[in-house]
Amino acid sequence: MTKNWSIQCAKCNVKQCLNGKDCFEKANNHKKLYEDADIKKLYETAAAIEAKHYNKETRLGEIILFAKELRCKKVGLAFCIGLAEEAKIIDQILSRHFEVVSVCCKACGIDKKQMGLQQINQDKNEITCNPAGQADLLNHAKTNFNILCGLCLGHDMIFTIVSKAPVTTLIVKDRILAHNPAGALYSKYIRNKMLAEDK
Repeated sequence: MTKNWSIQCAKCNVKQCLNGKDCFEKANNHKKLYEDADIKKLYETAAAIEAKHYNKETRLGEIILFAKELRCKKVGLAFCIGLAEEAKIIDQILSRHFEVVSVCCKACGIDKKQMGLQQINQDKNEITCNPAGQADLLNHAKTNFNILCGLCLGHDMIFTIVSKAPVTTLIVKDRILAHNPAGALYSKYIRNKMLAEDK
């Protein structure tokens, strides 16, 4: 008989899982997921970085350490054209440690009208972002590890699906909050407005 349970961890005020409680009685099944060689390597590397560098490194610093722990030689940087300056600095920093292959979101210059996509301004030719193409170009470059820098919501998902190498995000696109989406939670004005909105 299947046990009836609901997955509502965000609403839990106890978090007994921190002390080892298996609320869903799935721990043994989940342990098997980590037997996959690729997942196991990433999991072990994540634990090693946390154990050795907990609360000592920035996200960018952790990414460098993570890629080194994986013995990566070639790192991909997929960036939004709106963060071109940031991407240039990231490339300079990463290049001190790895061969870096960087690809802009507008790579290959595909017109939105050719793809039948909605436009911001109907009177102009708008070049679409090309996240599947970004991932494809990095696949052809045979990167070991890919980093996202400000790809649009949805485009980051497409990139992750197409990428053959593991993907992590350094910067999340948020045009309103200077690419800091957590700001919506920390600003009581924005938070209260969003909580007051009708469902």
